Amino acid sequence: MTLCIVAGRAEAPVLVLSEGLSFWGGVDPASGRIIDTHHPQHGESLAGRVVMMPTSRGSCTGSGVLLELALNGHAPAALVFRDSEDILTLGALIASRMFGQSLPVLRLDAVGYDALSRQGRVGIEETQLRAGDLRLRLDPVAPDGLEMEETDRAMLQGSEGPAMQFAMETVCTMALVQGARSLVGVSRAHIDGCIYASPANLRFAEAMLEQGAKVRLPTTMNAISVDRGNWQSQGVAPDFGGPAARLADAYVAMGAQPSFTCAPYQLDDRPARGEFIAWAESNAVIYANSVIGARSVKHPDFLDLCIAMTGRAPLSGVYLDAERVARRVIAVDLPPDHDEALWPMLGYLAGKLSPDRIPLLTGLEHARPNEDDLKALCAAFGTSSAAPMLHVAGHTPEASHVAPEADRLQVGAKELAQVWHQFNAAEETVDLVAFGSPHFSATECRRVAKLLDGRRCLETTATVVTVGPGTFEAIKECGTLSTLETAGVRVVPDICWCSIVEPVFPPTARVLMTNSGKYAHYAPGLSGRGVRFGSLSECVETALNGRAPAGLPAWLD
Repeated sequence: MTLCIVAGRAEAPVLVLSEGLSFWGGVDPASGRIIDTHHPQHGESLAGRVVMMPTSRGSCTGSGVLLELALNGHAPAALVFRDSEDILTLGALIASRMFGQSLPVLRLDAVGYDALSRQGRVGIEETQLRAGDLRLRLDPVAPDGLEMEETDRAMLQGSEGPAMQFAMETVCTMALVQGARSLVGVSRAHIDGCIYASPANLRFAEAMLEQGAKVRLPTTMNAISVDRGNWQSQGVAPDFGGPAARLADAYVAMGAQPSFTCAPYQLDDRPARGEFIAWAESNAVIYANSVIGARSVKHPDFLDLCIAMTGRAPLSGVYLDAERVARRVIAVDLPPDHDEALWPMLGYLAGKLSPDRIPLLTGLEHARPNEDDLKALCAAFGTSSAAPMLHVAGHTPEASHVAPEADRLQVGAKELAQVWHQFNAAEETVDLVAFGSPHFSATECRRVAKLLDGRRCLETTATVVTVGPGTFEAIKECGTLSTLETAGVRVVPDICWCSIVEPVFPPTARVLMTNSGKYAHYAPGLSGRGVRFGSLSECVETALNGRAPAGLPAWLD
């Protein structure tokens, strides 16, 4: 079957991507060029081409990037997927319904996808795809078959105003796209669309606010793109800082809490196991599903607000028991004497090996990861896989859930060393040490202070930690903030490394070092800088002497 998910017309050359792509951090929103340096098609332009990929991956913010491309004239002519895909589909849907920008989205079965991938040019009409001798009928998504409660129907018919009607229309359309038969109530939401990825994010939020949008659930907010209270004194350009602050203000005006953290699981009121929630921000979704055992689909930007407004989400994906099972088992030959850098590298490797399915990691039963290690694992996994969770035998609550047909792979020091080399392509002289992707916890801040042991960071190597405002207040109260600042460490709330801009990001830095697998992946494309990666203690030593370790860590050599 060939589904026409977002209708429209296109006539353009085909670009086949050999693997999925995160548009956030992977595509320049101003030009449509692929900036993910780790992607096989790095440097290719998506603009004006029928872009084929199995599915997307990575950040929920990709929907906002696609919307910006649609509004500035640099979007793909159409998108064609083989597997289910929500993030870019939602961006195209918003472009069409709110802004009148046509961007067809199709989903083909494996046979049709392979046949189209061999064509050089494609024409898409309302009911047919044609490419050379290939002709495929396009079937629309079935408009009926979705069970709804009376309150759902009332919202859909406009009983609570145009903003709520638009929100429910969007929820229902995405439910049909996902093959859901009904909607489900959720208890809380987390908004990712508050990041100023592009002007499109602000246009959407202010349009919804103008129509009277209000959230009805307890709703937290992701890290934003400026330190909301201090960006002007920090020298951030007004043409960026102003709109970024307005975007945050718009969501606060809609009733969201100004939590401003990409790690909402670090807040005091975190969800319980089995709780149905609606989170966006890939690392948060993966952590909630995997480590806490709560339930959330990886909701794309814009859908997060729609669910927070309606309190309803499509009953699909990992909300369902059957979709939470592991379909690949990765047996890890655990290197002896490893340090905590194992966890982000292993998460990234697991995602590369499981780009389209939930894996179970075994062989780690006797390891002792803490919550920060599991955070790093989940965040790095989310950069390289489209899956919304993973299991770790001995450490996550649903690790016994394995499909009978699951296949098996083996990895060890050799494969981890390959990841290390991928993350360490830059020279050894480091100008910036970047901590806090995802946001550092108070425990991690205290660890950095202890490792510094009264020493002061090198003046020519900036050391910056990003945290949520709650963590900022906690470390201020206990004295850790003062200790870090005395040592030359700058601690910045509200923003994180995937949304930071100059001059908060030191403009003169040419090479940065991080202990985050997530940021090691995204930083080259987002910042244009070279990257080094290492453990927390290696990063602290680099902050003191300005040089990254020359070779593999001893436990991998």
